[in-house]
Amino acid sequence: MALLTDESLQSILNRHGELSRELATFDGADSTRFTQLSRELSELTPLCEKVESFLKQRRELVETEKMMADASLDSDLRQMAEEEHYQVKEALPALEHQLLLAMLPKDVDDEKNALLEIRAGAGGDEASLFAAELFRAYERYAALRGWQFEIISISDNGLGGYKECVANVTGKGVFARLKFESGVHRVQRVPATESSGRIHTSTITVAIMPEAEDVDVQIDEKDLRIDIFRASGPGGQGVNTTDSAVRITHIPTGIVVSQQDERSQIKNRAKGMKILRARLYEAQRLEKEAERSANRKSQVGTGDRSERIRTYNFPQGRVSDHRINLTLYKIEKVMMGEFDEFIDALIADDQSHRLAELH
Repeated sequence: MALLTDESLQSILNRHGELSRELATFDGADSTRFTQLSRELSELTPLCEKVESFLKQRRELVETEKMMADASLDSDLRQMAEEEHYQVKEALPALEHQLLLAMLPKDVDDEKNALLEIRAGAGGDEASLFAAELFRAYERYAALRGWQFEIISISDNGLGGYKECVANVTGKGVFARLKFESGVHRVQRVPATESSGRIHTSTITVAIMPEAEDVDVQIDEKDLRIDIFRASGPGGQGVNTTDSAVRITHIPTGIVVSQQDERSQIKNRAKGMKILRARLYEAQRLEKEAERSANRKSQVGTGDRSERIRTYNFPQGRVSDHRINLTLYKIEKVMMGEFDEFIDALIADDQSHRLAELH
């Protein structure tokens, strides 16, 4: 494979050496430059280790082949050489695969935090109830991975369901794993209010957006319309007595964000801007992704929310991911936040598609 030529592998090692030498003699005058170099070195170091391990095994394969071809070699040494040759030859394909995965282009957003946004779709109150349950399942998943889960806003239906909910998830590699959850999630079960025992089908939409910083998205104040109004809540709960709720409209795109969870107008505006910035950045990201993968058949990782990606069938106790044809009969564990089996399989499928594109 072209990626594993001596020249390409040596260029990786050379770049690592250049970065190490530059950082060792850095005068510290430009802190931004220092941060950039340090980040690049940190990202390159694990790849370098894989390159060196692969090259070492490849050299050992050549050396053992030479020993086996040496007619003067005694039988004991020849047997040792043959055994070592067999072991190295068996190990090389796995090392090569790991190295290729490490060399795949990185998604620049993978290490970002993410905004999780869930909206109830078809199915009325049952869709809202499932939206709330899945929201809590992701909160449990965040806890299992040691991530922080901050609720930004919740619009409930007064029956314990969520019409719309947003959370900020922070931690290591958040977007890299959660991005595969974007899409339409379908639930099939008998609602508590259903007297005849009929199974209902409802849908909700999950959107995973990389958290955007000011440097990622430039928003001109003149492109914003800010409306202030009085917050409302079901049954009089949490209703503000002052006009602190904020509605932000981004005029060029028509994106509207409303925020009323805080009693402070300033805090509501700050949270609203965080959501707006993420939505704008996500729109730009998906546009670029569509351009890059126009001819790509795989739906994994494209963030296409019009596609039904997963079904939760409670009567049968199963969860099925339709993108990779994976069905697990462990719905209780999944709803307790155990998503890793799906996410690991989705990541592996995405990697295999990208490796295939390199051939």
